Amino acid sequence: MKNRNQYNTVLFCLIFAFISSCSSDDTSDDLDATNTTEENLIEDAEPNEEEESTSDTGENDDATETDNSSPCNAENSVYNEAEGLVMVEFESGQFSDDWELKTQGDNYTGDGYMVWTGDQFLGSPGNGTVTFKLNITTPGTYRFEWRSSVTTGDQGTEHNDSWLRFADADDFFGEKNDSRVYPKDTGKTPNPNGSSKDGWFKIYRSGNDLDFKWNTSTSDNDAHKIYVTFNTAKIYTMEVSARSSGHAIDKFALFSSSWTMNEATADSIESSVVTCN
Repeated sequence: MKNRNQYNTVLFCLIFAFISSCSSDDTSDDLDATNTTEENLIEDAEPNEEEESTSDTGENDDATETDNSSPCNAENSVYNEAEGLVMVEFESGQFSDDWELKTQGDNYTGDGYMVWTGDQFLGSPGNGTVTFKLNITTPGTYRFEWRSSVTTGDQGTEHNDSWLRFADADDFFGEKNDSRVYPKDTGKTPNPNGSSKDGWFKIYRSGNDLDFKWNTSTSDNDAHKIYVTFNTAKIYTMEVSARSSGHAIDKFALFSSSWTMNEATADSIESSVVTCN
């Protein structure tokens, strides 16, 4: 009987120990779950750095949309000189109906070239005028050249010219060695051979190779190259008007003495940066 009672006592102790162990494990699991839940709540309560950054830039997004609301067009474009060079596709201007965009052949650049198809204005500049705003940041004297062709007839001395003026420049002249000529009606002399009026030069190309090339002169039978002087860093206005029908213009360039003709008109030269006025 005594042995049986001892056996029951030992069995009871084992059962009690087992129950206590299980209870302890459950409590530990509950505590772990509670701690995990509290950690998650703390993390959720902390601000997210990426979300704060996005929120901070919300106003900037609105400003960017406002800045892009008025894109440049032909009327308000300004072509910016850089390092003494301006390069512009002529067709980027704003033209009257008698200037036509053409794409015949494959010797043009950009989107095509412009051809005057209206009446001829051999002695009266200012018709079919197109203007370009040039932002000169490096004052000085620039040489002017355009790339043009003859699209009417087969004579290089016909249908080969247009009018050019820089009315607000500090000087505008043709030069050949030590000789200079100035547009008529500017108060400066001597004036070029042939047509000129109201500050406009007749600008022509020479030779019977009628396709596009860089060749730009004034003064008939006494070719003078074209130069423009800008004494102040600011925006200037260049004007081109119709003279001979069939004269096509592809692009134009102005470049300072730091450039050679070949360097400034190389095919690798990109168009000037455009900003809105």
